[in-house]
Amino acid sequence: MLLMTRRLIHLLAGLCLMAAVPALQSHAQAPAEQPAAQIVQTASDAPDDAAIESRISAIFSEIDSLKSVEVDVREGVVTLSGGVSNSAAATRAIDIAGRLVGVVTVEDKIDRTLDIEGNVSPIVDTLNSRLKSYYRALPLLGLGLALFVIISLVGHLLASWMWLWRRLLRNVFLAELVSQAVRVIAISIALVLALSLVGATALMGTLLGGIGVLGIAVGFAVRDSLENYISSIMLSLRQPFRANEHVVIDEHEGKVVRLTSRATVLMTLDGNHLRIPNALVFKAVILNYSRNPERRFEFDLGVDAEDDPVAAMKLGLDTLDTLPYVLKQPGATAFIQTVGDSNILLRFQGWVDQDQSDFNKARGLAISATKDALETGGFTLPEPIYRLRFDGSVDPDRIAKHLGAALPERHKPERPAVPAGSDALSVTPDDHIEKKVDEERAETKETDLLDSDRPVE
Repeated sequence: MLLMTRRLIHLLAGLCLMAAVPALQSHAQAPAEQPAAQIVQTASDAPDDAAIESRISAIFSEIDSLKSVEVDVREGVVTLSGGVSNSAAATRAIDIAGRLVGVVTVEDKIDRTLDIEGNVSPIVDTLNSRLKSYYRALPLLGLGLALFVIISLVGHLLASWMWLWRRLLRNVFLAELVSQAVRVIAISIALVLALSLVGATALMGTLLGGIGVLGIAVGFAVRDSLENYISSIMLSLRQPFRANEHVVIDEHEGKVVRLTSRATVLMTLDGNHLRIPNALVFKAVILNYSRNPERRFEFDLGVDAEDDPVAAMKLGLDTLDTLPYVLKQPGATAFIQTVGDSNILLRFQGWVDQDQSDFNKARGLAISATKDALETGGFTLPEPIYRLRFDGSVDPDRIAKHLGAALPERHKPERPAVPAGSDALSVTPDDHIEKKVDEERAETKETDLLDSDRPVE
C-alpha cells in the first residue's frame, strides 16, 4: 500500500513538471524577440549613410570656417577630418554633425592648424560688422543722447528752484532733500528712456540690477550715516529746542548754536564748541532750562537738636521772602529733612526767574542770608562732636585744668560790611555766552535747520 502511494505521488509530480516546462520556455524567449524587432525597425527607418554625408558636407560648405572639413559616414558613424583654424571651429563642426537624424556617434579627427589668418579673420569680420551696425545706429544713438540730455537739464533746472520747494515745504532741510530727489529721479528717467530708445534693454536690466546690489551694499556700509540723516529730518520737523536755549543733552550742557543736517552744535558754559551727532540727540534725554524761566533751588542747613526746628524754618522763610530775587509766587518752602544724633537738618526751597537772575548766584546768596539770619536769631549751627576715651586712671580735674590753660578763648573776627552795590551781591545773569552765540549765528553762513515757525516738542 505504501509503495503504491509513493508511485502515485511521483507520477503526479512528473505530470506537473511536463505542464510547466512550455510556459517557462515561452516566458524566457519573449524578451529576446522584442529587441530584434526594434533593431529591424530602426534600421529600416534610418537615413542612408550617403544622404547623411551629403547633408553634413552641404552644411559645412556654407560655413567659411568649416569648408575644409571632410566627412565620411559608415553605419551611422560620422568621421570628421581635415583642418580648421581653432578648437572652437572643430567643436562647432562636431556639434552640427551630431544633431542630424541617423547619426550614431561622431569621431573627431580634425586637425587644429592654429594659423594666424584663420584666427584673426573672424575677429576682424566681427569687428567690421559691429562697426557697420554702430554706424547705421548713429542717428538713433544721437536721438537717445539728446533725449537724455534734455530730460536731465529739465530735472536740474526744476531742482534748482529752491524758492519753490521752500515755499511748498517751509523747511530748509526738506526742501534741499526734495530738490536732490528731483534731480536723481530726472536722471534715472532720462537714462531708462534713452536705453529703451536705442534698444539696449539688456544693458538697462544689467544696470538696474547692479544699482540695486550696489544700493544694498552701500546701505549696509553707511547705515550709521543714514540713521543720522533720518534723525536730522525728524529733528527739523519737530524741534526740541530753539537757538540760544540752555539745554542738557544726556551729559552735555550748553547753549544751542545751530542744528545742521549732520549734528547739533552747542556752546558750553566754558565757551567751547560741542558737536553732537543728530542720531544721539534724537534718542537722548534733553533737559531744557530756557523753556520755563522759573527754576527752583534748594539747600540744607542744620540746627542744634535742642533748638526749635519750626521757629528756625519760619525765620529762614521770612529771610528768603525779603530777598528781591526770590519769587513770591510760588513762595519759598521749608521742611525737616532728617533728625540726626546732634542736629536737625532743615531743607529750604525757593524759586528764581532765570531771565532776571543768575541761578547759581541767587542760590548762593540765599544760603548765605539764611545762615546769617539763623545765627543772628540764636540758633546754633552744629559742629562735629568727638568723644574721647582714656584707658587707665585719669584725674578729670587735672585734665580740665590743663585743657583750660592750653586752649585760649577764640574770638570770631569781625567781618567787613559788604557794600550794597558790590558785585558779590549781584545776581544779574551773565549774558556773555548768549552774545557769543548770537555773533556766531550772524557770522556763519552754514544752513541752520532751527526755525521759529516749526512746532516745538
